[in-house]
Amino acid sequence: MKNYFTKTEKILWLTSVTLITLSFLIFSRDGYLNLAASVLGVTSIMICAKGQPFGQLMMVFFALIYGYISYSFSYYGEMLTYLGMTGPMALFSFISWIRNPFSEKSSEVKVNTISRAEKVFMVFLTAVVTALFYFILKYFKTANLLPSTLSVATSFAAVYLTFRRSAYFSLVYASNDIVLIVLWILASMKDISCISVVICFTMFLLNDIYAFISWLKMRERQSEKENENEHQKNYITEQGL
Repeated sequence: MKNYFTKTEKILWLTSVTLITLSFLIFSRDGYLNLAASVLGVTSIMICAKGQPFGQLMMVFFALIYGYISYSFSYYGEMLTYLGMTGPMALFSFISWIRNPFSEKSSEVKVNTISRAEKVFMVFLTAVVTALFYFILKYFKTANLLPSTLSVATSFAAVYLTFRRSAYFSLVYASNDIVLIVLWILASMKDISCISVVICFTMFLLNDIYAFISWLKMRERQSEKENENEHQKNYITEQGL
């Protein structure tokens, strides 16, 4: 277990936690719930990058805390997205990942490839959910309505791909991070303490990009292993063993 995380992963996680903590101490110094959520979030991303279901369980708790934080800033879009969508979907993803290990002796999730037809369905479903949330957010007079609505779209697509175990879920989460960085920059113009949240999501962005690369490598490795096993089975069959 000591060598489970690579040197790069350890450096990335430690750098992320350090910058998040420093920014909190410099710009905020209160609201330790924000700091806890940030550290929990970046840790869950790193664990998910390894294909471990436990990372999704951590994301459930992050969604609960971040939803409350968003509510305090009148970002009802973020609150509804995380409490009503990201949190529950993270729980469903946790169950899905546990039920689909790469092998019986491994806790690593099996990477899935979705069809073109399902991609079209996902885009259609995302558009429907986004349109619905737009009117809901408008009714609640959500701050920065358009970026908040865009955040709903990217969040829904990301949680859908996470549930379906697609390697591209982290890439879509990265696009969501960019939207959130913009949202919290706007908030920091009114409250300088929000800069710590901007730095937090910047670290999330870097970690999500790394997670995407990690899953592409994981998919390739799993595919090679499956081909190797298939060749062994064919050889045994041909030899009549």
